Amino acid sequence: MNKSWAIVNKLLPFSCVDGPGNRLVIFLQGCNFKCLNCHNPYTISLCKECGDCVNTCPHQALSFINHKVIWQTSACQQCDTCINTCGYHSTPMTYKYSLEDILIMIRKYLPFLNGITVSGGEATMQLPFIEKLFKTIKQTNDLKHLTCFIDSNGYLAQTGWQKVADTMDGAMIDLKAWNNQVHKKLTGRDNLRVKNTIIYLAKIKKLYEVRFLVIPEHTDLQDNAKHLAQFLTEISPNIKVRINAFHNHGVHGIAKTWKSATKQQVETFADQLKHYGLKDIMLPSVYL
Repeated sequence: MNKSWAIVNKLLPFSCVDGPGNRLVIFLQGCNFKCLNCHNPYTISLCKECGDCVNTCPHQALSFINHKVIWQTSACQQCDTCINTCGYHSTPMTYKYSLEDILIMIRKYLPFLNGITVSGGEATMQLPFIEKLFKTIKQTNDLKHLTCFIDSNGYLAQTGWQKVADTMDGAMIDLKAWNNQVHKKLTGRDNLRVKNTIIYLAKIKKLYEVRFLVIPEHTDLQDNAKHLAQFLTEISPNIKVRINAFHNHGVHGIAKTWKSATKQQVETFADQLKHYGLKDIMLPSVYL
């Protein structure tokens, strides 16, 4: 991956839920997990440039030039026909931003920002770009006050985290399940790297929060509150935990039939974590 540009799914100028303060969030395309409950499955794969979606577009917003799918944003009506057509569950509706493009965008909103967060997909799939971006921000006088965060599934190896350790201010890590087999069933990957990431980032004081998603009958988090709490309190009892509630609006496939998490289920889980020693727990502000 060229470190001077990134494939971006979308860019959110203002967010107060992706790290501390008001943040500009860059959602990078591509993910190494295939979560059954993913609300944005079209962000998982990079476009294969097959062109199958071009002729299906009812607004002629796509063309096929030099073996590349070209997206014309001015003609697009966001009808998602291309996404529903794609045999790879991807999207041609992505942006190719250079490092300079991103810096221009940051400066546009700079007076209102406390920092930036790189998310996904899975942000670390484009780690060379993140390295370059964070390093540039920290070395630039008018930007170096911004905090640089990564929102990640935690699957990046420790050697990868070491590449951004000096320029990253914090990371939010999702732990999808406690049991390795449950995690693999939900995501297609084991969770050993995720747990090691949590341990490593906490050790170097770059772990901002650990996130749990409660999915009734499909995650084992609620049944393993004691193990989860012991794992985290051994690292630090002050680790920040954020609990999110699963809802089936917008998901695809089998997860469409799954039950949404209730407020009572989430609060019961939170009470169990507190009982076993965790202190800083954030609950959802909205339940759907």
